[in-house]
Amino acid sequence: MQRLYDFLRRNPTGVDSFWAVVLLAFSVLEVANNRFEEPVWAALPVIVGLSLVVALRRRMPEKMLVLAAVIGLAQLLLDVRVNPGDFAMMVIIYTVAAQSTSRWASRLALIGGLTAATLSMIRWPEPQVSTLGRIFFTVILTVPFALAWTLGDSIRTRRAYFEQLEERASRLEKEREAQSKVAVAAERARIARELHDVVAHNVSVMVVQADGAAYVLDAAPDQAKQALETISTTGRQALAEMRRLLGVLRTGDAPESGEYVPQPDVRQIEDLVEQVRKAGLTVDFKIEGTPRPLPSGVELTAYRIVQEALTNTRKHGGPEVGASVRLVYFDDGLGLLVEDDGRGSAHELYEDGGVDGQGHGLIGMRERVGMVGGTLDAGPRPGGGFRISALLPLKPA
Repeated sequence: MQRLYDFLRRNPTGVDSFWAVVLLAFSVLEVANNRFEEPVWAALPVIVGLSLVVALRRRMPEKMLVLAAVIGLAQLLLDVRVNPGDFAMMVIIYTVAAQSTSRWASRLALIGGLTAATLSMIRWPEPQVSTLGRIFFTVILTVPFALAWTLGDSIRTRRAYFEQLEERASRLEKEREAQSKVAVAAERARIARELHDVVAHNVSVMVVQADGAAYVLDAAPDQAKQALETISTTGRQALAEMRRLLGVLRTGDAPESGEYVPQPDVRQIEDLVEQVRKAGLTVDFKIEGTPRPLPSGVELTAYRIVQEALTNTRKHGGPEVGASVRLVYFDDGLGLLVEDDGRGSAHELYEDGGVDGQGHGLIGMRERVGMVGGTLDAGPRPGGGFRISALLPLKPA
């Protein structure tokens, strides 16, 4: 049964042609009986034309409507009385109302349906029927035409509504895909910033410690051993953070126990400063105000800014460079001030797109601060050195 239904849906013209042949057969029999004594030479073209209207109604509804109107006028002029073929009038009215998008066609179908019975009653009046009876029969015969147009128009409206819903659903699906792509791009950018900060800082510490260990290896083995231990600890820390970041990309993989570490926060800035001091950089660290818990995004941003600033100070500040780190707790945010008294060459390196030449230095800082709705000011200090000042609000702008 389903195959038959699918076949009928795939071949609408064939189905209409079948019913057109059936309608033609009934009409020819009616004319052959010569029940109303109408001229056969005029009746045959009329019923053939009406059958053609049924056969092609879905392929060219507007043209078939015009053809049906012309045939109806020919019937009135040639005195071809109503016959079974006139059922095509009702069929084409329904088809145009249901399928046509042209206003003129729909209005013409409605007008034709409302006037067909009246014109027929005027052209072929029944003498034995009273005037009141004629009016009654006219109304009765008009109702099916009006219902056909109403049903067709209702189906067209319903079909248009469902098409609009499908289009809206498709548009929403595309918007969700676009938003997903944007979210993925943002997440990759965040991971790139995180990896840059982790690798740049920890590798820098390891290089400095390795150089120091090589320098004092013969003269002070204990110091060399301590430097190697620092390298080992820093390397493990870097690997742990990298596993945490790269684990974000492993959708569906369960994290192994102990593989990831928590996101760094403000409390770990002191450990970061101590690590930098062990690497040979003099750092003055102070906290002003009353420390209190902050949003995780603010704490991570503060930690990464200090980490990036100290890393670049150690790399590009020159010999005997010193730095200072200030954390200020305000009522509505957290202030950061990182300064160094180096030779000031970091300014050009920052402005050229970051210390690694890939745009993750000052640009990455500004992106981090912008994500939490804060402000960043970075530039050379008068007399040498570099200053980074940031204000991170508790509520993003």
